[in-house]
Amino acid sequence: MKLTSTSFSEGQAIPGDFSFCIPDPAHHVCLGKNINPHLAWSHAPAETKSFVIICHDPDVPSQGDDVNQEGRTVPASLPRVDFFHWVLVDLSETINTINEGAFSHAVTPRGKAGPQAIQGCRQGINNYTDWFAGDHDMNGDYYGYDGPCPPWNDEIIHHYVFTVFALDIETLPIDGKFGGPEVRAAMQGHILAEASLTGTYTLNPSLAT
Repeated sequence: MKLTSTSFSEGQAIPGDFSFCIPDPAHHVCLGKNINPHLAWSHAPAETKSFVIICHDPDVPSQGDDVNQEGRTVPASLPRVDFFHWVLVDLSETINTINEGAFSHAVTPRGKAGPQAIQGCRQGINNYTDWFAGDHDMNGDYYGYDGPCPPWNDEIIHHYVFTVFALDIETLPIDGKFGGPEVRAAMQGHILAEASLTGTYTLNPSLAT
């Protein structure tokens, strides 16, 4: 399989239009357009019955003590964990393209509705659900796509891995409110093929090119 995008290229920076936050000289960051990027895939196995799409950032700090704190940085040596930005399941085998903005076109405080989505598919919650859990103005269930917003004081550039999985089942055996880890577990034994596309993003002015 092959996964491509007209929104960004493999190994290159993801444009701010597809991000949850963009740089702001006065306040470090401000909200972005949060548009989901275009994705297109090809050469899926003939036996494919559905697709799953996951976007995750493997570079998220495992501890938040220094995150976005004035006069401090998130050290590059800090262990990192996965942060899921998009979990999309039960995409029909007849679909091979997702258009820009089809699933997200703005930041939605308190989250987006789900799990039911367009074209008969379902979306899981992303990790902004956890991140904003204690924020009175932003807490809620964040279903679907929400783009990059890495710490503005992180010493490393973050990577955003978009992966499409071809499955041998029409419906993923998972119910209720699910996220990336649950989908990864439910797919085991059903993956026929997969393809990934990785973009980068940073809000740290000293790392931006």
